[in-house]
Amino acid sequence: MAAVVAAYKDPGTDGVKKVQSEGLHIGGERFVVIKADERSVYGKKGREGVVIVKTIQALLVTHYPETVQPGVAANTVEQLADYLIGVGY
Repeated sequence: MAAVVAAYKDPGTDGVKKVQSEGLHIGGERFVVIKADERSVYGKKGREGVVIVKTIQALLVTHYPETVQPGVAANTVEQLADYLIGVGY
């Protein structure tokens, strides 16, 4: 979890965060980071991946298997985050 928090705290250099160049390690596995901004971090490892989205009070940390399309996973988590932000969470 410390790596996820560090990814959000890193302002980046020349538009690139450290996590984008080094990858994100979760549960002993390395994910290649394909997006990292102030709200969302997306990572892939083969055909599976993670989507992490920050709300006002929470971090949504989700994993999708290789049977789920990355865009569908990201859209679902982003919509959930929008809802939680809308209700103050």
